[in-house]
Amino acid sequence: MKDQLRQAADLCVGMISLGCAKNLVDGEVMLGHLQTRGVRIVSEIEHADVIIVNTCGFINDAKQESIENILEIAEKRRQGSVRRLVVAGCMVQAYAEELQREIPEIDAFVGLDELDEILSAVRGEMAEHLPDQRGAMKLYDSSAPRLLSTGASAYLKVAEGCNNPCAFCHIPAMRGSFRSRSIEDITVEAKQLDRLGIQELNLIAQDTTRYGEDLGLGCGALRRLIESLLRETQIPWIRFLYAYPATLDEGLFELMGSESRFLSYLDIPLQHADRGVLKAMRRGGDASSYRRMIERARSLVPDLCIRTTMIVGFPGEDEAAFERLEDFIREISFDHLGVFSYSWQEENPGAELGDPISAELKAERLSRLMEIQQGISQERNAALVGRKMQALVEGPLEEMELLTKARLQGQAPEIDGRLLINDGEAPTGALVEVEITEAHPYDLIGCSQGVIRRGPVSLPLLGSR
Repeated sequence: MKDQLRQAADLCVGMISLGCAKNLVDGEVMLGHLQTRGVRIVSEIEHADVIIVNTCGFINDAKQESIENILEIAEKRRQGSVRRLVVAGCMVQAYAEELQREIPEIDAFVGLDELDEILSAVRGEMAEHLPDQRGAMKLYDSSAPRLLSTGASAYLKVAEGCNNPCAFCHIPAMRGSFRSRSIEDITVEAKQLDRLGIQELNLIAQDTTRYGEDLGLGCGALRRLIESLLRETQIPWIRFLYAYPATLDEGLFELMGSESRFLSYLDIPLQHADRGVLKAMRRGGDASSYRRMIERARSLVPDLCIRTTMIVGFPGEDEAAFERLEDFIREISFDHLGVFSYSWQEENPGAELGDPISAELKAERLSRLMEIQQGISQERNAALVGRKMQALVEGPLEEMELLTKARLQGQAPEIDGRLLINDGEAPTGALVEVEITEAHPYDLIGCSQGVIRRGPVSLPLLGSR
């Protein structure tokens, strides 16, 4: 055992983590396992002799980004500046055999169910190993060590996998069937984060609003979980991400309306508004049902901030269907909108539909939607000028260090706009009161009126015991 620890201490490991927040948590767990065993973790991969590429396999662009990063490190491996290359994440779960065949410089593969085997991988003990190519089955718990990487904000994965049959997505084939953690175990992890001084807790899963269904907890399980987190912690901001329309519990909005710490924020990827396109996508709902749902939510939570994502160019989306989508976006006036071009993949459940819409037309439609949203965002942001609001400070702006990055409660990490603070005290990780002074289509400008709650001094390992 002493020899193994001594060998681990000789390793210096860096990670490139790609893709979604769920994958980021997996990366944090792997780094946690390494650090508890004496491995030195570095934030700059130039200083690492072993590099882990934590891949995403959701759409073609994400797979391409993963491949490009693997090839870049493989070249360093050939040149001798990197000792080992380890590849993990969703692409490993689906394409390990192909990656092994095409990129022999990869020293080890770590599947989604093998996060606790990462030490063996970085030590060069898994050279001949390939993960099981079936969907993942495990579910991490609060005892898993995590090396937090997101400052005063943290993600908490409440479930894993997905049971939805969406035609554009093969995540269920990689991450397996839907499985929830218990309310008790999630609360234990949240209390650990609270003790570290975390300011914002983001609950995530592939299908967060289905939380607890597999445990027999009924449709109100997510609300009961959030009530437990509100009761057992003092974390100032709690939000959930990625609501699925068919499983959204109205009781969540009643809780939002009565609990200020449960942020008035809804991320609900609707994907389209035309019933024909949604049917081809194997999703329920249409513009009318979505409209009723959003009207009801806004009536219960008047300050509700809503984000959605749409897919353009899905097979069957003719001009009339796309115009219905445009009209829907104008009518609903979302606070935040993400738009993606349909990414055909042979692994998708709907691959037989083909990819009949040209890349040029997809790009044109994406641009048209974003032009509509730019005007909506400008109008909504302008309405905030002069208001005093809470903001979470993220740190100096990389492009201009005289400005400080922050986020309002209606701006989720990574995906929404940002607040730029140009005056007043705004220490990294703190919650501050700001006065909004300028509005732009996606960013706001404001000045700090003072610190409400200071953030964590440091972020040690979480969960190890």
